[in-house]
Amino acid sequence: MCWHWGMLAPIMIGALFQLFPVVAGQAVPGAKKISPFVALASFCVSVALSFGFLYENRIAFILAMLMASLIYGAVVCALALAAWRMALPTHHDASLLTLRWIALPLLMVLGLGVALAGGFAGAWEINLTAVLTRHVAWAGLGWVAALVSGIASTVVPMFWQSPKPSARWHQSVPVVLWLLLMLMTLFDSQDGIPYWTILLALVVMCLAAFAFKNVMKAKRRFDPAWTLWVACVLSWFSSAMLYLMLAVPHDYLPAFFIDASPWWIGVLGLVGGAVFPVNAMLGKIIPFLVFLHLRRQIPTPQRIPTMQEVILPQHLLLQARLVVVAFLGLLMVPVAPSIILPLAGCIFAASQMLIGALILRALFRYRHELKRVIFAKN
Repeated sequence: MCWHWGMLAPIMIGALFQLFPVVAGQAVPGAKKISPFVALASFCVSVALSFGFLYENRIAFILAMLMASLIYGAVVCALALAAWRMALPTHHDASLLTLRWIALPLLMVLGLGVALAGGFAGAWEINLTAVLTRHVAWAGLGWVAALVSGIASTVVPMFWQSPKPSARWHQSVPVVLWLLLMLMTLFDSQDGIPYWTILLALVVMCLAAFAFKNVMKAKRRFDPAWTLWVACVLSWFSSAMLYLMLAVPHDYLPAFFIDASPWWIGVLGLVGGAVFPVNAMLGKIIPFLVFLHLRRQIPTPQRIPTMQEVILPQHLLLQARLVVVAFLGLLMVPVAPSIILPLAGCIFAASQMLIGALILRALFRYRHELKRVIFAKN
């Protein structure tokens, strides 16, 4: 939960603020005013939640609830307004459909998260298990998986030259995920068998299998981040399969496997299914945006740096290898937690610090190129 609010959420919201004008041709109202506070507020929310969980502090949960309601409520309103104003063509793709409705899953994640924080703080009484299950499902599938699959439908064929998804894919993703999540949210299982979540897991496996087929046909398999996409779709498939194995009678499974499966599902979903594609897209989209903005602001005869010069491929390869090693280490944590967890955690932190440093370097390169042109004019 803290991982999502502190790291993934601000990155994904920032990406949405950029993707709306680039992909949908519609700027997000108030994005310039909201953007400076998203990362700071996300950091404060994650710190407050961590403090609340570690020390069972009611005030920390209340502060997290208030800050999240304020900043993410503003984000939801801005995204909903942008979606209302954007023109959706008759033959729309999954990316446009995702942008059109992405405010809905974020609203569900926010609402359920606020309900949880209030419940932990003792502000009201709720069924914590039921609300937590729905919150995790909407955050992991309705928000992260839907956004990743929807945007990747355009990004992966563009940058990695994989086959374009079929019309059926564009019509199904991510609406089918949201419909099943809504049914799961509204209707409880009467006999204890989670029928809706089982169906949801089967759908995730089917989507992941189709995505794997397309990713394996990419022409730019030599690209440093291509491995991350392969691991991403395999992670979603594996996490859904593990959930199915636990959702049905599983007396035949070893005790160690049953105990370790929740950890594996979390690592596969969060790191493999969320961090991998986010890192892969950051390594491509940031240089692309730098190149695009420089091309618009610098006269054509003058040379501007290529995407490969903005972020060097060898640096992206090192980052990809680091995060994959960390991922494998995190999967091995149940074997020897006290030994492997600190090591894998440090490697993971190093991999994310590296991608952050590469992004900062790209932004500094952007400023340097603009200053060079401005001084040349003067």
